[in-house]
Amino acid sequence: MDHHVTLSRRVSAPPASVWEVITDLDRAAERLSQVTALHVVSDGPYAVGTRWRETRRMMGASETQEMVVVENDPLRRTVTEAVDGSTRYRTTLLLESMDDASGTLLTVTFEASVTDPGRLQRLALKVVGPLGTKLTEKSLRTELDDIARAAEKLARG
Repeated sequence: MDHHVTLSRRVSAPPASVWEVITDLDRAAERLSQVTALHVVSDGPYAVGTRWRETRRMMGASETQEMVVVENDPLRRTVTEAVDGSTRYRTTLLLESMDDASGTLLTVTFEASVTDPGRLQRLALKVVGPLGTKLTEKSLRTELDDIARAAEKLARG
């Protein structure tokens, strides 16, 4: 069973500024309002294989996931994954330069897939699925707004 949400937002900053905000893990907790803590567990620059533990506050609760970069095309696209039990979460961030090159179209795609869900799990997903989609959209919109705000501030100097 899969859960899939895609949202886009125009950012008044060039892709380089947006990319810096997305990949500067050391500053994520100060820039992203839903992230309360982040600890990088791998060495080196942001690249395929970079791992971190991220604690987010969502729906009044905190949850920590270990994230890993599984695809990375600097200044264009990055894909991260987290696994929790039988659920795999995959987030893709796509940056597209706008016509004037001073703006960026930032698109986020979030996917959650459950391998081999049991009967009760399938029923729960059907019942809460629409609510889950709405909550995911709200969370992703907040994330896009936070990234945009930080990138725009960075671009202004």
